[in-house]
Amino acid sequence: MVYGVLQFINFAHSDIFMLGAFCAIFSVPILKSYGITNPTLLFVFTTLASMLACVAISLTVERIAYRPLRKAPRLNVLITAIGVSLFLQNFVQVTVGADPRFFPRVIETQSLLGGEGLVVTNIQLMVLVVSAVLMLVLNFIVHHTKLGTAMRAVSYDIEIANLMGIPTDAVISFTFIIGSSLAGAASILYGLAYSKIEPLLGTLIGLKAFVAAVFGGIGSIMGATIGGIVLGLAEAITVYFGGSTYRDAIAFGILILILLVKPAGLFGSTRREKV
Repeated sequence: MVYGVLQFINFAHSDIFMLGAFCAIFSVPILKSYGITNPTLLFVFTTLASMLACVAISLTVERIAYRPLRKAPRLNVLITAIGVSLFLQNFVQVTVGADPRFFPRVIETQSLLGGEGLVVTNIQLMVLVVSAVLMLVLNFIVHHTKLGTAMRAVSYDIEIANLMGIPTDAVISFTFIIGSSLAGAASILYGLAYSKIEPLLGTLIGLKAFVAAVFGGIGSIMGATIGGIVLGLAEAITVYFGGSTYRDAIAFGILILILLVKPAGLFGSTRREKV
């Protein structure tokens, strides 16, 4: 979404995701101290806390690091995004520590379906359902609301959008709010599914998310969703056939293949730009 509006890759986004997971780790004991022990309520309030924390951090980064460089060359902004990513990683290592932490058991894992080597848990089903709902809500916001129309207008041409009276600063901030809130929700789902959280968690997650976005077509919500599903299935199949060592390599193999065969991605489109 940030790329679609501002035309640059926000490499710090994956570290916002990581901060959301750490926020949840510290939020759960606080919520339990106030008597919130019901698994559903605990999950909802933890997710909201993580989303709010990610939004606050993302807006701060956008205001301090990105907004002053809005008219600068894209390379400057790209380098700044990498710098922000490294800063957040090292900040967490200094303040929290470099040792991995385990995500609290907000919801206990239960097996819903098993047999013939296939096991489906309630956490896996919840991740699938919540992710699908969030993507549908995001698609509705972008394509069926006034703010979504404004976002698409800014992504098309920010200067013309300004001339048409669209508050571009507010639209860009809204884009960061949506993206970071989704990162916060995703961090909760990831923590429930994989448990181990560390300061460098966002690095590999961000690279794989980038691969999924390129696979589907940069700027396409549906493309990124399908790209993520395809990438996840490819990794699962690789692990099933005994190649768990290569599960990370398969992501970059897919990236190379897509760049060679269809650089614009499945749902991406090429457009000419006069320079």
